[in-house]
Amino acid sequence: MKIKKERLMKFFSEQLLTISTLAGVVLGVIFGLILRASSSSKWSSREIMYFNFLGELFLRMLKGLILPLVISSLIAAIGTLNFKATGRIGGRAITYYLITTFMAVILGIILVLTVRPGIDRHKKNSTESVHTTSSQLRTITTTDAMLDLVRNMFPPNIIQACIEQYQTVLKPPSANASNDNIDEWNIGHTYGNGMNIIGLVVSACVFGIAMSTLHGSVNTVLGIVTEVSALMMKITSWVIFVSPIGIFFLTVSQVAEMDDLNVVAGKLGLYLITVIGGIVFHGFVILPIIYYAFTRKNPYTFIMGMGPAIVTAFGTGSSSATLPMTIQCIEERNKVNPQISRFMLPIGATINMDGTALYEAVAAIFIAQLRGIELSFGKVVAVSITSTAAAIGAAGIPQAGLVTLVMVLDAVGLPPEDVSLILAVDWILDRVRTVVNVLGDCLGAGIVDHMSQKDLIVPPINPQENAANASASGSYEIVTVPATKET
Repeated sequence: MKIKKERLMKFFSEQLLTISTLAGVVLGVIFGLILRASSSSKWSSREIMYFNFLGELFLRMLKGLILPLVISSLIAAIGTLNFKATGRIGGRAITYYLITTFMAVILGIILVLTVRPGIDRHKKNSTESVHTTSSQLRTITTTDAMLDLVRNMFPPNIIQACIEQYQTVLKPPSANASNDNIDEWNIGHTYGNGMNIIGLVVSACVFGIAMSTLHGSVNTVLGIVTEVSALMMKITSWVIFVSPIGIFFLTVSQVAEMDDLNVVAGKLGLYLITVIGGIVFHGFVILPIIYYAFTRKNPYTFIMGMGPAIVTAFGTGSSSATLPMTIQCIEERNKVNPQISRFMLPIGATINMDGTALYEAVAAIFIAQLRGIELSFGKVVAVSITSTAAAIGAAGIPQAGLVTLVMVLDAVGLPPEDVSLILAVDWILDRVRTVVNVLGDCLGAGIVDHMSQKDLIVPPINPQENAANASASGSYEIVTVPATKET
């Protein structure tokens, strides 16, 4: 009995953050439902803002960590690798990302064509809210979106990339111009608000590769960057400490402001079940099978170690905002080498979106079913390819999938305004797909870590010993010691 009690206490101490974060979600849902039931009318946007205030502060703190943490972690991780190892590890990572994303798309298409959630819907019910948000959607083509993705990889101004990203803008040549031939529209551009995370990731990778090729002569810079990364991880641990409170208030505000539950269940319930079922099956069955096939380790023990990051992903709906906690969990709980985790996770949060890919494939075909449009085999293939490309181009922010879904609708020949047909349930789907996005990044890092042990010739720098060396000799020296939690 004493041994069992000690094991139980050890389990709770190890999983305290996961349990408290999950409790924040559950209590947030309960409190949100109580708020809905306590008022005969819908809560006003100002009242929702008051409920969400502490959650907003938590989200702002997480987002504030992204830039310094991602840049310093990437540069430090790549800078301590040799150039050939970087190429091999990067090749494994990209291969994993592409294969799993495409598998998610195929699974989504199989489910939506089998379940056919929109086939018996009446046109009147499915189109009554089509024009509610059309003014909020930016007209975009698949080609333009992919070209913008490549353009953003090479920002002309690094400082600007911290706050803005390039966007192509299409405008009709005249007010009376037909919307049918979009190729005749004028092409312009703007810089939209939001961090150009993919441009910063590419820039940091190039900087890190340059440092790895000059390994013996830039130890001072490498030591400074590594210690900045360690400092950011310490600050991250402080923010993570208050995550259950922040997630509680984020959940309360979302539940309190969502549309009528009866309407959602009546019109979109089967679609909701199809998407969630597919995403959960991909994330907790297919990906663990892939992990076990390569590592021969228990994938669910690994997933258990990512508990706080998974719950935070659900609470925030943003893989980028979850990134600080993801890095801490995968290194401290699952012992993944920081050289791998800090190389793969920032890239994965940018381009690896399994949940988003599955969601967009299902959503596009579901909307076509609502419209009574039979899709040919060629159209289904176009949906699969475009959904994969759209998932890669989706930003790691809440509801970014809605923007890239416009690309997929274009492949099916549907107007972008049809996105509004699924807005009523998108907030919950956004959180579920973010969980699988984060989980896919983590399992991928675990696989690549297992496969790359021979490539990790140079161990990560130990910031504490590096600082001691610097104070004693006036310069930084790479110390080859095993990686620790504080690395």
